Amino acid sequence: MFSNKIHIGGGATQDRKSREEQALYVLSTFTLKETWRPVRTYGRISFFIPFFPRTNKRTKIQMKMKTYHVNEEGYYGNFGGAYVPEILYKTVEDLRKAYLPILESEAFRKEYHALLKDYVGRPSPLYHARRLSEKYGCKLYLKREDLNHTGAHKINNAIGQILLARKMGKTRIIAETGAGQHGVATATVCALMNMPCRVYMGATDVARQHVNVERMKMLGAEVYPVESGNKTLKDATNEAIRDWCCHPQDTFYIIGSTVGPHPYPDMVARLQSVISREIKEQLLEKEGRNYPDYLMACVGGGSNAAGTIYHYIDDERVKIYLGEAGGHGIDSGETAATIHCGSLGIIHGSRTLVIQDEDGQIIEPYSISAGLDYPGIGPLHANLAQEHRATVMAVNDDEALRAAYELTRLEGIIPALESAHALGMLPRMKFRKEDVVVLTVSGRGDKDLDTYLAHRYDENLE
Repeated sequence: MFSNKIHIGGGATQDRKSREEQALYVLSTFTLKETWRPVRTYGRISFFIPFFPRTNKRTKIQMKMKTYHVNEEGYYGNFGGAYVPEILYKTVEDLRKAYLPILESEAFRKEYHALLKDYVGRPSPLYHARRLSEKYGCKLYLKREDLNHTGAHKINNAIGQILLARKMGKTRIIAETGAGQHGVATATVCALMNMPCRVYMGATDVARQHVNVERMKMLGAEVYPVESGNKTLKDATNEAIRDWCCHPQDTFYIIGSTVGPHPYPDMVARLQSVISREIKEQLLEKEGRNYPDYLMACVGGGSNAAGTIYHYIDDERVKIYLGEAGGHGIDSGETAATIHCGSLGIIHGSRTLVIQDEDGQIIEPYSISAGLDYPGIGPLHANLAQEHRATVMAVNDDEALRAAYELTRLEGIIPALESAHALGMLPRMKFRKEDVVVLTVSGRGDKDLDTYLAHRYDENLE
C-alpha cells in the first residue's frame, strides 16, 4: 500500500533517508484519512505508532463513565490518541507516565497555585457587562483572562508546563505561537525559571504581531521565523516538532493549546481548568448558584475554551457555545472553521478533524486572527461537536471585527481578535432575560491594534 516515498503536507514527497531526517517529516504535516490505518514500515523508522490504540475496552469504559473527559487510553470518543514517530516515542511515553503524578502532587500544586496568585494575579475578575447585557437581553458576565500577567490565558498553562519540565529534568524549552500570546507566556516563564527558550512563529504572524515578537525578544527568547507553508501557526508547530525530534533528551516542548499527542490535550485542559474553577466560585458569590445557563468561548486549538468548560463539561444544565474562525466564510475556501469544514485525520500527533483535501493533504487555513489560523482542532472539542454537547458557530472576520468594536465602545474593553470570535456569536443567540451567560475574554487587544485601525472605517463596522 505504501511506496518508498513518504507523503508530507503540500503534496511533496521525500525519499527514504536516515532515521533522524525522516522523523522531521512524519509528525509535522502528515494527515491520516479515516480509511487508512497506522502502519509500521520495517525499514529505518516506524511510520506511525499509535501507542493508545482503539479497543473495545475503551468503548466500554467511556459508556460506563458517561463523561466527555479523556479516557484512560488518551481518547475523547473517536478523537485523540498519540501518533508519533519512533524517535519521539520514549519522550512522549515518559511524559504520559509523569504528568498526572506530578500535577496531582502536593508540592506541585502548592508552587503552581502560589505563582498563579502572586505572579499571574489570579483569580481573574468575573465582570458583569451591564450594557452588553441590556443589548442582548440576558445577564452577561465576562471572564477577564485579558487581565492576567502577559495579557491572556496562556500563562496558566505555561507556568504549569515549565514546572513539570523542571521536575522531569529538562533543560531547554521550545514552543510554537500564532498570535504571540503563548510565545510571550513561554518566554516569560523561561525568564522566571532561568531556562533557555526558542519560540517558533510563522513569518506571516511575525509581521502582523510584531509587538509580541519584541516582547519575546526582550524577555530573552530566541524567536525563529518560519518561512515554510502559509507561514502561520501550523507551520510554526511543524518546525517546533522537527526541533523536538532532533533534541528529545534535553528539550521540553510547551504546547500552547489542547492539541498534539496525548497527554498534551488533557494536560493543557487541566492547567487551564483554573478558569472554570474560579467561575464556579465567583458565580456562587454573585448569583447564589455555581453554574451559568450558557458558557461561550472562542476555539482554535481550544485551550481557553477547554479551561472555560472544564468543570462544567458533564453538567447538562450548562449550554456550551464555541466560536471558530470563519475567515471569509466557510464556503469561500479562505477559512479556519475546522468543525464545519474538516474531516477525520491526524495532525501533529492527534486524531481529530482536519481541513484537508481528498488525498489527506492539509488545506491552508485563513483567519484574520493569528491565534485561530489553524487547520485542526483539539480532540476534546471535536468530540463535543460530534456528540452535540457543544454548539460551534463559524464567526467570519467582519463579524469578529464588529464585535470587538462593540465591546470596546459599550464596555471600554479592547479584546484580542481571538476573543472577538466568541463575542461575534452574541447577535445570533436567543437569550431569555433571566439567563446567566459567561463569556471568556481570552486576551487583550493591544497586539491587534494595527488590524483594528486598518478596519476602523470599514462600512461593515458602522
